[in-house]
Amino acid sequence: AVMNASVFALIFLLQICCQCNCQNVTRPNIVMVMSDAFDGRLSFDPGSKVVQLPYINYLRELGSTFLNAYTNSPICCPSRAAMWSGQFVHLTQSWNNFKCLDENTTTWMDLLEKSGYLTNMIGKLDYISGSHSVSNRIEAWTRDVQFLLRQEGRPVPELVGNMSTVKIMRKDWQNTDEATRWIRQTAASSHQPFALYLGLNLPHPYKTESLGPIAGGSTFRTSPYWLKKVSSELITVPKWLPMAAMHPVDYYSTVTKNCSGVFTEEEVVSIRAFYYAMCAEADAMLGQVISALRQTGLLSNTVVIFTADHGELAMEHRQFYKMSMFEGSSHVPLLIMGPGLMSGLQVNQLVSLVDLYPTVLDMAGVSQVGSLSGHSLLPLMSKSSAFSKKQHPDWVLSEYHGCNVNASTYMLRSEQWKYITYADGLSVSPQLFDLTLDKDEIHNVVHKFPDVQAHLDKLLRSIVDYPQVSAAVHIYNKKAFGAWRRSLGKNYSHVIANLRWHVDWQNDVIANERAQYPSSNDRLN
Repeated sequence: AVMNASVFALIFLLQICCQCNCQNVTRPNIVMVMSDAFDGRLSFDPGSKVVQLPYINYLRELGSTFLNAYTNSPICCPSRAAMWSGQFVHLTQSWNNFKCLDENTTTWMDLLEKSGYLTNMIGKLDYISGSHSVSNRIEAWTRDVQFLLRQEGRPVPELVGNMSTVKIMRKDWQNTDEATRWIRQTAASSHQPFALYLGLNLPHPYKTESLGPIAGGSTFRTSPYWLKKVSSELITVPKWLPMAAMHPVDYYSTVTKNCSGVFTEEEVVSIRAFYYAMCAEADAMLGQVISALRQTGLLSNTVVIFTADHGELAMEHRQFYKMSMFEGSSHVPLLIMGPGLMSGLQVNQLVSLVDLYPTVLDMAGVSQVGSLSGHSLLPLMSKSSAFSKKQHPDWVLSEYHGCNVNASTYMLRSEQWKYITYADGLSVSPQLFDLTLDKDEIHNVVHKFPDVQAHLDKLLRSIVDYPQVSAAVHIYNKKAFGAWRRSLGKNYSHVIANLRWHVDWQNDVIANERAQYPSSNDRLN
C-alpha cells in the first residue's frame, strides 16, 4: 500500500510538472498591432512632435524604438506576406496585391499555436493570394506596355462629424473592441500563454466613393476631434522637383496616382494634417489594447509590438499612397515593449519586417523552421548580456513589383546610403541618396559616387539576382493578364476601357507642367 501511494504521488507530481511545462507560464504573451500606411518617422523625434500619439509614446518610453525599420515591400499584401513568412518577396513570389502567400504557408503564428500558445488573429490579415481586386492583377501588366491608366483618384481631405466624433473608421473600432473582449474574457482566464494579432486599416486613406466601386483609396477622412491632436504649425510642406526633373519612374507614379495637376500649398498641408489625424485615431486603438492588458494584469508578462505594413507619402515627392522607396512610403514604425526588454531604448540598427518572424519565435522559445530572410531582434533589446549584439546584417532589402510603378524596384539601405535600382539594372537609371545629408531625398547622387553605387549593386546582387527576378515578374504579369483577358471574352474592350480613369494623360500632364514651370523643358517633347 505504501509502495502504491508512493507511485501515485510520483505520477501526480509528474502530471503537475508536465502541466507546468505545457503551460510554460514563464513564456511571455505576444500582442502585435499592425496598422496600414503608418509613416514610421512619426514614432520618434522630430516627426512625433507633429501629432499627439500618447500610446506610441508609451511604448517608446517603456520599450525599444527602432529608428530605421523598413517594409520589405511598400504595398499591403506582399509586405504582410514577408512579415508572416519571414521571407523576402522574391522568395515568396508575392508579387502584388493579387498574388501573395500560398494558403499552406507556415506563419510564425502557426508555430506559436503548435508550441502551446493560445492564438487569435483579428482584422486585416492581407497575406493570402487573390485577396485584392482585379485592378491589382492587371495594372501590374499595364506598367510594362505603352498603355497608361490614371489609376487613382486625386487625393482629397474630408472633414466629418464634430468635436465629439471619435470613431470614424468603424470597422477598425469593431475589430479593436473584439480584440479587447478576447483579452478580457478568454486570454485573462487561460492558463496558456497567448498570442494576439490585430490588423488595422488606419491610417490608410478611404475609398473615394464618388469614383465608383473600383476606385482606390484617395480620401483622407477625419473629424475635428482628431484634427485637434495635430500641431498645424509643425506641418512641413514637402519639397518637389519640377516634373521635368523627375526620375522617370517617379514621374510615372505621379501621373498614375493622379498627382500631376496643380495643388495649392493649403491643399498639401490639409492632406498632411488629415493624415496625421488618422494616425492619432489608430494610436487610440493601440491604446485600447494596452489598457485591456493593463487592467487584466497581463501587461507585465506581455510583449507588445506596434508596426505597419508600409508608410504613406502624404504628398511628399508629389505623390500620396505607397508603392515607393522614398522614406514616407518605405519607413515603418517598430516599437517593442515587454518583460526582460530594455526601456527607453532607441535602436539605430537597420531592420525590416522579415525580422519579426524570428524575433517572435525567439521570445517564445520556439525553434525556427527552415531558413529565414530575417534575424531576431531580441539581442538588440534584451537586458541580458548573453546575446551577441552583432548578429544582424548592416543592410535591409525592400522590393516592389506592383502597379503605379513602371518597373520592378529594389531598394538597399546600408549605412547612410539608399540605393534604388530598377528592372535589369540597365534599362532604367538607378538612384542613390545620402540620407544623412539629404533627408528629403531630392538629390540623386548616383553619378557623383560611382564607387558607392558599384559596391551597393554588388552587395544587392549577392542577396538577390534582381535582373532574373524582374524577368520572372514580367512573365508572370503577362500570363496573369492574358488569363484575365481570356476570361472576359467579348467584354474585354468595354471592361479595360472603364477600369480606371484612362485619359489623354500626355497632353494633360504637359499642360499642367507648363502652367507650373513655364521655363522648364517638357520631358515628353
